[in-house]
Amino acid sequence: MVRKTAGMETVKTEELEKYSSAVTLSDMEIFVFPELIYSLVLANIMSPIIWRWRDEDCFRKLDGKSSYKKLMRLRQFIMDEYEFNLDLETWGLTNKTTELKRFEKVMSSDDIVRSNALFGYEGDKYYFDVDIRRHFGLDNYDGDIIPYWKTETVEAMDAFRLKPGYTKKAGECVSLSALYAAAAFVVCGVPLEDIYMVLTPLHSQNFIDIQDGILTNNRRLVTKAMWFNGTAGSNKAQRALRNENVTIVAHSSGYIHCLYEDATIDKSAYQYFVKRLRSYLSAGLDLAMFANFLRCNQNYQKYFQLCRDCHGHSRFLKAETLFRYEHGSSYRIADSTHEKLLAEVSDEDFVSYELPGRIRCDRLDEFLRKKRPDVRKPQGRAALKQVLEPVVPDARRLVDKLADFVHTEPGLPAAKKNYVTGKPIRISVEQTREEIIDYLQNLRQSNTTADLAFYAYRDMASCDWLPFVRATVERNPVSLELTKSMSIDEAYGWLKGLGDDSIYDGTRLALPDEVANYGTGDGLEKAFLLANVICHRHPDQPLNLAVDNSDVVLQGRQQYRFNSAKTLTKLFHISEDGTCSASG
Repeated sequence: MVRKTAGMETVKTEELEKYSSAVTLSDMEIFVFPELIYSLVLANIMSPIIWRWRDEDCFRKLDGKSSYKKLMRLRQFIMDEYEFNLDLETWGLTNKTTELKRFEKVMSSDDIVRSNALFGYEGDKYYFDVDIRRHFGLDNYDGDIIPYWKTETVEAMDAFRLKPGYTKKAGECVSLSALYAAAAFVVCGVPLEDIYMVLTPLHSQNFIDIQDGILTNNRRLVTKAMWFNGTAGSNKAQRALRNENVTIVAHSSGYIHCLYEDATIDKSAYQYFVKRLRSYLSAGLDLAMFANFLRCNQNYQKYFQLCRDCHGHSRFLKAETLFRYEHGSSYRIADSTHEKLLAEVSDEDFVSYELPGRIRCDRLDEFLRKKRPDVRKPQGRAALKQVLEPVVPDARRLVDKLADFVHTEPGLPAAKKNYVTGKPIRISVEQTREEIIDYLQNLRQSNTTADLAFYAYRDMASCDWLPFVRATVERNPVSLELTKSMSIDEAYGWLKGLGDDSIYDGTRLALPDEVANYGTGDGLEKAFLLANVICHRHPDQPLNLAVDNSDVVLQGRQQYRFNSAKTLTKLFHISEDGTCSASG
């Protein structure tokens, strides 16, 4: 149901869709309005929750330590505190027709379908050969009905512990990437200029420009060494950048979008990011890297053997045998712990003769050190193929797969854009939370992302309320589903029986579906939930919602009264034709 609006306070009518989207933050809304993802990061930076993390003993102990060390501790903190939420229906269902209609003035339906996971996007063939749609549950949505794939603020993530079936805080991938970006800045002292958000149709990550680079991946961090270690976890972390095109790169200077001609990101910052990411995704070829390749391509291990000196005599070991020992050990093949791993191998697994039909890794090592073949180039691949093909059937395929292993070419938005320079967001890790909020407040007139951040933050003391009201009555299906068997009076009674604490502090407001999911809410938030129910059941019924500090009155055919601790004052009217207006 699309409601008309009147009596706009600060948000222009043509921008109402964008500003109301900053309140709900669905995957679709972020794709269409790329400013929103960084607005969420800023909302999290303003949140008192992440600033309290700095007082945790685990972070206090790292005072004076490097940002890298703090990031490694942050990884463990987030893994301990948060679950990865894969329940796509957490925030209810909508339909493709409605969503496409909402955005038809901004983006064509064809572009949305080609690039968005909920609208038929199927990405690289390999990606879907591994049944990734079933993994995410997207195969359940082949018709018109689709889930609201919403992104949560840190408050909503923390409140998951109140939701039935959850024992921890939780969030989906975009929520976790926004959380990581904010926490890297607030807790670890990483400048915002060094954090780049990387969104694909099915995933969201951050590239943090520290040392050789670090990628956030859901709850985990992936260093360059981890990216190339050939483990199952690393293979999963690679899926998005290996097999999907990047739709959005967001940065403190702005964003670049795969479909939009205008880019607000600083051009030199984007060029630098592209260079750094490509460096992160490329590695030289040595024996350790070859071993990493064999670790995740087990079918090739049978063509290799290791040679070890034992009291002046050579002894030989099947490569796959050593990899089996490695699986249960803290030591690794072909790194500094190699000898310790060999020491764990039973004498019975060594033989005194060179195994036929296998390449000796010491000789392969000598070739790689002397010739340094670059398998990204035809001559390098040909040289390595010549060494392998006497033993390895279809050596060309092995070399091609090895070339893909040591280098990933990311499908980034084309750099040839119309770069629209604006006022960048420049906040320092030395600033206090209060100083940052004041700075962002002063930046709102000249920076849309900063302005939208306060809507994502739900600061109703400094925002136009109409975007929030529009989001309330259009995009909160969970509360409707939960109350569908109740009469209006029964829904009112149910709300009165819920907890009275808001998940947001001060004058910030939860949406109806947050109240419904977490079973608690301030009286004003409960009044909005009931207004949502009445609007959908009786769309021709006018409603008034009067907010006078602690007293909240929702007036329709009957009057419903709530108590609020939000200290806000406002009067709303929804007329018979669906027009919404606000005053006060």
